[in-house]
Amino acid sequence: MGYATSSAANAARLIVVMGVSGSGKTTIGEKLAEALGLPFLDADNFHPRANVEKMRGGRSLTDEDRWPWLEIVADAMRNTADTRGRVVCACSALRRDYRDFLVKKAGESIAFILLHGDKDVIAKRQANRPGHFMPAALLDSQFATLQLLGEDENGFMLDVANTVEELVTQAAERLS
Repeated sequence: MGYATSSAANAARLIVVMGVSGSGKTTIGEKLAEALGLPFLDADNFHPRANVEKMRGGRSLTDEDRWPWLEIVADAMRNTADTRGRVVCACSALRRDYRDFLVKKAGESIAFILLHGDKDVIAKRQANRPGHFMPAALLDSQFATLQLLGEDENGFMLDVANTVEELVTQAAERLS
């Protein structure tokens, strides 16, 4: 399932692997970056401590929590691409307005790769992540918040039912 033309996705310097918690953003993002010879950023590493503590406590972030964090993520992606050429970043980017904000703050196009699939599959994966700050209880709110990529957005969707290797191969082919 694709949205952008292949040339639009593979021309982007900034690549965001997105989806709900437990969809595999970090795993796929790291392996995709490795396959493409690019640096990798995990947007979770840019959350202020207050955001992490809020999520750890089972409370969803508000937009007021997210906007400053997303601006930091956009700056980090652009700065990394400026020095390294391109970058892969794992970032939830669940709503269209969050993705639009990232593009605006980065000042350039971003290729979004949505890892999407069955909620039960993702819940099982999430349960196997001991110590992660995002509790499984917030998965319902993540799915409720998720807005699929629009036809006019630069990106494509991949099914999380595929293996890690298949997802990385599919993403790399679409971006190369």
